[in-house]
Amino acid sequence: MILDIHVQPGAKRSEFAGQHGERIKIRLAAPAVDNKANEALIEFLADHYGVPRRNVRIASGLKSRQKRVVIDGA
Repeated sequence: MILDIHVQPGAKRSEFAGQHGERIKIRLAAPAVDNKANEALIEFLADHYGVPRRNVRIASGLKSRQKRVVIDGA
């Protein structure tokens, strides 16, 4: 599965927040420093889809709010 995501780091809690244009909007409690938001996104999506963290990877947008995420086995 491939997801196009818009990430909002530094939110009160991690949650799905509807749409942002054509992308799924996700709020993350983690700040956008030292790769913490990317790690939080991977953990959030792995928990939501019930797959191991190793099955979730950010294919593009590591340093951007606009990301493409690949989830294997979902």
